[in-house]
Amino acid sequence: MKVKLFTVFFILLGTGLLIDSVLAQGIRRPVWAGQFYEADPARLAHLIDAYLQETNVPGIDGRIAGLICPHAGYVYSGKIAASGYQLTKGLDISTVVIIGPSHRSRFEGCSIYLKGGFETPLGVAEVDEKLAGELARISGYGYVADAHREEHSVEVQVPFIQRAFPQAKIVPIVMGYQTEDTISRLAAALVKALPGRKALVVASTDMSHFLSQEEARGQDGKTIELLKAMEIKTLLRKVERGENIMCGGGPVLSLLLYAQKLGQARLAVLKAGDSASAGGSSDRVVGYLSAAVYFEEKPASLILNKEEKAELLALARNSIEYYLTNGEFINLEISNPKFLENRGVFVTLRENGELRGCIGFVEPVYPLYQAIIQSAGYAAAGDPRFSPLKPDELKKIKVEISILTRPEPVDDISDIKIGQHGLLIKQGNRSGLLLPQVASEFGWDRSVFLKEVCRKASLPDDAWKKPGSLFKFEALVFGE
Repeated sequence: MKVKLFTVFFILLGTGLLIDSVLAQGIRRPVWAGQFYEADPARLAHLIDAYLQETNVPGIDGRIAGLICPHAGYVYSGKIAASGYQLTKGLDISTVVIIGPSHRSRFEGCSIYLKGGFETPLGVAEVDEKLAGELARISGYGYVADAHREEHSVEVQVPFIQRAFPQAKIVPIVMGYQTEDTISRLAAALVKALPGRKALVVASTDMSHFLSQEEARGQDGKTIELLKAMEIKTLLRKVERGENIMCGGGPVLSLLLYAQKLGQARLAVLKAGDSASAGGSSDRVVGYLSAAVYFEEKPASLILNKEEKAELLALARNSIEYYLTNGEFINLEISNPKFLENRGVFVTLRENGELRGCIGFVEPVYPLYQAIIQSAGYAAAGDPRFSPLKPDELKKIKVEISILTRPEPVDDISDIKIGQHGLLIKQGNRSGLLLPQVASEFGWDRSVFLKEVCRKASLPDDAWKKPGSLFKFEALVFGE
């Protein structure tokens, strides 16, 4: 039987659409097989496998948290969706959380499919009932039958998941009104429930709708730049105003917020396109995007020999002298490639064993040598806890440099090792950092270390218990 493929602008069948009348959760029957994708199992499997084999995407140096995937008919967006699934196909994934926007049902919050499974021509994808229940309990969102009955944004992802992760379970979530509260509550639930699980989040969305191809490419290009820059607040304003940028903007932002709360998240665009490029009209175009949200792997530990450490300490001291004399940073030409790598750095100054200044950069935003130049100058003259250093005091000062690894989220406080790990806490506009050597110097155990980093941020002693707010890092420490 030949499958009739509708264009992306097909007229919904309305009263003619056959829908499983059973409203209770259980096995959700396929609604869009034969329209958005092939109804024949062999042909569907062959088509998806062909898409996966044909796509060619560069690898990502990092841990993938989730994907942004389109949800149009496969003839239009299948190859673009395949980019994300091909990238993650070899990963050890036990559960895929699928978040799609509601196109037909209007409701507050989210609807989580709590038990049963989603049937496609390829079989039944079982719901991870334990995770689904945990997400419902944390978020306060339950099951809204109407939300899942005809929704295609979740359904069209399932066959790809069945081919890419044959053993994986799913947690289908449909988002209603895409408000800041709904987006944030779902993201917070993901932060609490997913760490420690082999989970992947798929945010299902298409881009702009029904513009000319030229207008669509311009609009989608701007949205993609905002996504790459992780401009969550700007995107949130656009989504809440209902701007024509993404029909699944809410699911995408929940994914971005979830990833951002767990670490230094990045977004890589894998493939983009539109319906006109796949044979649709160029006058009324729908845009598509496949992207990966990931955490960059921390740089390899930096190894410096005795001479290189001495050179960096001399650089810090010379930088302080130059800054105190001239009021600006020293400008040098550096050739050692180790010094040109972007690194997080803190410079600590001590006088007669007592702290006299300590400032630095947590994230690797500057090359190592430049970070040391600026940190040294600021530690000498910009630490608000101390009066600026005077040039004639410099001879009494001992310089210490700490080169940091990238902070990573703490999933279990038992992983924190005194003397090896520093701590960073971030909540709202407050943050506090303690270097690894601090706990050793004061003889703190883990519980005191946690309490003190909270106090450093002017937060309650147990603020570290808030999921997604505590980070650990290591440091290469050396001094005069």
